[in-house]
Amino acid sequence: MRSRSPTTSATRLVDAKKKYTLAAFFLCVSLVSFTVQTELAAYIQHELGWNKAYCMLYLTHSSWIFLWPLQLAFLRLRARDRPWAQFWRRHVWLVRTTAQMVQRQELDPPRGHAAASPWAYLARTTAFVTASLTVAGLSWYLAVSMTTPSDLTAIYNCSAFFAYAFSVPLLKERLRADKSFAVAVAIVGVLVVAYGDGKEHTPPAGDGAAAKVLSGSSRLWGNLIIGAGSVLYGLYEVLYKRLACPPEGTSAGRGVVFANTFGSLIGGFTFLVLWIPLPVLHVLGWETFEPPTGQTAWLLFISVVMNMVFSGSFLVLISLTSPVLSSVAALLTIFIVAVVDWFRTGQPLSAAALLGGLLIIAAFGMLSWSTWREMAEDERRRRQVDLSGDDEDGDDSDKGDD
Repeated sequence: MRSRSPTTSATRLVDAKKKYTLAAFFLCVSLVSFTVQTELAAYIQHELGWNKAYCMLYLTHSSWIFLWPLQLAFLRLRARDRPWAQFWRRHVWLVRTTAQMVQRQELDPPRGHAAASPWAYLARTTAFVTASLTVAGLSWYLAVSMTTPSDLTAIYNCSAFFAYAFSVPLLKERLRADKSFAVAVAIVGVLVVAYGDGKEHTPPAGDGAAAKVLSGSSRLWGNLIIGAGSVLYGLYEVLYKRLACPPEGTSAGRGVVFANTFGSLIGGFTFLVLWIPLPVLHVLGWETFEPPTGQTAWLLFISVVMNMVFSGSFLVLISLTSPVLSSVAALLTIFIVAVVDWFRTGQPLSAAALLGGLLIIAAFGMLSWSTWREMAEDERRRRQVDLSGDDEDGDDSDKGDD
C-alpha cells in the first residue's frame, strides 16, 4: 500500500509557509517604497514645479524594464559557482516552462512536440495588461485637475472592491461573507480618511504622482473618469493574476521569478510604444516636454527607482496571494503616508485620519485571516482526496490478494 498523504501534506505546508513568508517580505518592501515614492513625487510636483503627469507616468512604468536584469544579477550572484552557460540555460528553461504553465494553467508543462512556444502568448498578454494599467493610471492624471482630492482618494481606492468583484467570475473565487465584510470595512476606512474631517487633503497619487487639484463645475466628469479608472485598475489586477501568473500550487520561487520577468515585459512595452503620446501632447500644448534638471532630476530618479521597487514587489504579492488581499494591503499606504507627513510637517493626524487608518489596518487583518482560513480549508479538502485515494489503493490490493 502507498501512503501519499503525510509527505504530500508536509510538502504543501512547507511551500505555503515559504510563499506567505515571501509575501510578507514583499508587502513590507512595497509599503516602504510606495511611501518614499509618493513623498518625492509630491515634492517634485508641488515644491519644484515639475508637473508633467504623462511624462512621469511614462518614466515610472518604463523603469520596470530593469526588474528582470536586476533579478538575473541577483540570481547569478547566488549561483556564482555555477558555469554561466549552465546557469543561463537553467534560467531560460525556468522562464519558458513557467510561461507554458501560465498559458495552459497547468502545473505540469508539456514536453516534446506538444510544448508550443509561449512567447506569442506573452506578447499578446503584455500588450493587453499594459493597456489596462496605462488607461487606469491615466484616468488619475485626467481627473486630478477636475475633481477634489477627497473624491479622488475615495473613488480610486474603491479598486479593492472591483478587484474582488472581478475575482469571482474571472478567477472563480468563492464569494465569502468574511472577505466581503473586510473589503467593505477597508472602503469605509478610505471614506473616513477622505471625508471625515471635512477638509481637502492631498492624497497619495496613483503610481506615486500627487498633483494639484482644481475643483470646479467639472467635478462630476472628474468623478466619472476616476470611477472608470478605479474599475479598470481592479480589472488590471485580476487580469494580471488570470493571464500572467502561474497556477495555484506553483513553487514560490517560480512565482517570484516570473512576476519580475513579466514586469520587465510591461516596462519594455511601455518604453518602446507608449512614448508616442509625448510629442503629440507637446505639439498640442497639453503637456510641454521639459527634461528635469538639477535637484529635480535627482529626486525624480529616486522616485522612479522607488516606483520600480514598489511595482515589482506588488506584482510578486499578487502572484503569491490574490488581487483582493494585495489591493487592500496597498490601502495601508494611505495611513502610512499620513503618518510620514505628520513627522515631516509637524501637523498631527486628524481624528478622521487615525480612525480611517485603524479601519484599513483592521480590514487587512481580517482579510489576511480569511485568506489563511480559506487556505486551511483547501488543505483539508486535499487531505481528504489523498486519503480517499489511499483507501482505493488498499481495496485494490485486497482484491488482488483474493
